[in-house]
Amino acid sequence: MLEPIYVEDVTRVVVKYDHILVDEIREQFTMIYSDILYDIDDNVATITLNRPDRLNAWSRDMEGDVRRAMEVAGADEGVRAIIVTGAGRGFCAGADMSILSASSEEDSDSRREADRKRLHHEPVACQLELPSDYNMRYTYFTATPKPVIAAINGPCAGLGFVMALFCDVRFVSEKAVFTTAFARRGLIAEHGIDWILPRVVGLPNALDLLLSARKIPAAEAFQMGLATKVFPHEELMDGVVAYAKELALMVSPRSMRVMKEQVYRTQGTSLSESVNRGFDEMYDSLDSDDFREGVAHFVEKRAPSFSGQ
Repeated sequence: MLEPIYVEDVTRVVVKYDHILVDEIREQFTMIYSDILYDIDDNVATITLNRPDRLNAWSRDMEGDVRRAMEVAGADEGVRAIIVTGAGRGFCAGADMSILSASSEEDSDSRREADRKRLHHEPVACQLELPSDYNMRYTYFTATPKPVIAAINGPCAGLGFVMALFCDVRFVSEKAVFTTAFARRGLIAEHGIDWILPRVVGLPNALDLLLSARKIPAAEAFQMGLATKVFPHEELMDGVVAYAKELALMVSPRSMRVMKEQVYRTQGTSLSESVNRGFDEMYDSLDSDDFREGVAHFVEKRAPSFSGQ
């Protein structure tokens, strides 16, 4: 059995393994979640926000659960793609308003400093080598070394919208509805949505969605580039799982990891830096086990068996 360097803490799990999470450890971690469900099938991990009675409204417990699950999935070599979805009829309705109402009664200065400390996280095992911007309170999906796919099955608002934007791909049900919500609550664009949203939908669309906080249906979300694909509601999860399994079975984990890092790193670099880094990464790829397997399975006309190395 492989031994972890760090194991379970009461409030946080940091996992560092040399290779792979064993089943016993994986089961131990899945038992600690209170506001999510965590499942693995055919190299695909599914994180399900699980407060369906409140449209999966975001809570402190859910925030910690998702962070821990994402760390475990990122470190587990048996996981090659990650799906994030919601239980019941919604994806995530945003922050739980009962919690927001209670926090508004606390001393503002003390709450501000306490929350400021929660903006930043220590790096975790196996994350991509990206600037610290990508390891903040809600931006860390981008530093996860596996593709993170949002399966948006219904209302997606506020913090739920922020989380969906930091997923790598967004597949949506025809019943999905999006709203930034902040302006209609007397709030502002938070947790980097003002940075990521214009990159996804363009500046005019981003300003429209932020300033008006209007609700947009799935078809309009697809038209502006927010949604990658729209599915009939009953076919959403089957379609998302099929896509995730195709990534897990047919694509080099090493290639996905490197390209994801390239894309997010390039958001803060010049074209010449991108070209030069790509040059070195290509030569590293030519020396990799996955490149040799990529050529071999193509020539031999068989399914690939990538090691991720």
